[in-house]
Amino acid sequence: MGASDGDSATWLAGGRHGASRLATLIPTALHGMAAGITERNGPIPSGGPASVAASLAAAGGTKRLPKTGIGAEQALEHYSTLLAAGTADPADPSCAAHLHCPPLAVSVAADVVAAAMNPSMDSWDQAPMASELEAEFLTGIAHLCFPANPTADAVVTSGGTESNLLGLLLARETTASTIRPVCGANSHHSVSRAAWLLGLPAPVVVPCQDDRMIPEALAEALAPLGASAVVVATAGTTNTGRIDPLGEIARICRLSGARLHVDAAYGGLLLCSQSLAPRIAGLELADSVALDMHKFGWQPVAAGLFAARNAADLSALTVRAEYLNADDDTEAGLPDLLGRSIRTSRRPDAFRMAVTVRALGTQGLGALVERCCTTATEVNELVERHPALQSWGKPELSTVVFRPRGADDDLVARVRRTLLEAGTAVIGRGALPTGPDGTSQLWLKLTLLHPHTTAEDYVELLDRVVATAAAERGVPAPQSPVAS
Repeated sequence: MGASDGDSATWLAGGRHGASRLATLIPTALHGMAAGITERNGPIPSGGPASVAASLAAAGGTKRLPKTGIGAEQALEHYSTLLAAGTADPADPSCAAHLHCPPLAVSVAADVVAAAMNPSMDSWDQAPMASELEAEFLTGIAHLCFPANPTADAVVTSGGTESNLLGLLLARETTASTIRPVCGANSHHSVSRAAWLLGLPAPVVVPCQDDRMIPEALAEALAPLGASAVVVATAGTTNTGRIDPLGEIARICRLSGARLHVDAAYGGLLLCSQSLAPRIAGLELADSVALDMHKFGWQPVAAGLFAARNAADLSALTVRAEYLNADDDTEAGLPDLLGRSIRTSRRPDAFRMAVTVRALGTQGLGALVERCCTTATEVNELVERHPALQSWGKPELSTVVFRPRGADDDLVARVRRTLLEAGTAVIGRGALPTGPDGTSQLWLKLTLLHPHTTAEDYVELLDRVVATAAAERGVPAPQSPVAS
């Protein structure tokens, strides 16, 4: 059967003719994508949720599944146009709210091949080469995190939330007593959620200063807990990109006997940069580490990784299912993939990550991380020079935190929503502590993960923030000095 035989909607992506069938259909999808990007003409569709819903309805959207199809070509182009026109595009410099990166084309292209072959990573006979490639790549990741530990190992996860869950799960399974999670006030919400899912006590929350865990406060919190504690430190907070003092935290954990997990979903890939890696010194002293390559790594979601200093800790994930990893099969030498995840069916996400690292090398990946961090420093300098803007502090990673000078929280929130609804900018927000009394203040944030932008690309965005704040106040916008 040739690529042109039969209904194109029933063609298979694999097999002898799969590549030619995809070569016929993919250009149609890309044509629709290009049309949608042109139609949107900005970082996000304007008009908010109601406008997007109306666009879908106007294009024939219905809440019931169709009984008859319209064919592969028409469906591909139609839906690709809708998605591209109605998406938030992180490749636009003005789309900088979240830890949401623009993926590299090489990774997306690799993902097409992985999706076409569709190896399922729950048994070797479904994924012979994919499992070998994954094992090789994960050995490299483990060595990157724990260069002095030949027994280190790593697994693929769906992101920081699953990795943090694994960090607490393995702590529970490898600790004799009932464990108590301990984390900073700056920690990701997934830490508390993981404790809840695992039936653990709510985490002991350690105070922070400048959005970093205070080591002395951690030592005080661990005093009554000792070896029953699992400490979660952060290398790259969501709101500010701050990095906890990892070396000092590791020292305190060792003195008390506590286990240490580092949530480095944001900042972990600084390990690829010779100049930036010292910022996360002490990471190698952790018992486990969470990394995300869909942040600094420029992968499509999801691309999470979890590294353990001792491979034996991962044995807690072992489970037997006769049809996937029968004892006689594993004794005969077939690799056991089921114990490599808390999931069963699992995409070959390591494939596109491995392709990307092979294409760039860790040095090339580190250079992209450096560019983003440098741009963030320069954008913050633009903020500091602007009399109508206030900077929260110098960036440690690629997050720029700022607000209109003299604004209250209500105005800050309105500025963000106004720009979002107009479709001209996607800016983040974060409530940050203002003092020891627990009060907080709302700030805007730019999370800069576009590796090919410069500070000049954000001048117009800063001007929009200033002009929008002035309009909300009903006063003239001050003249911008940032471009001078």
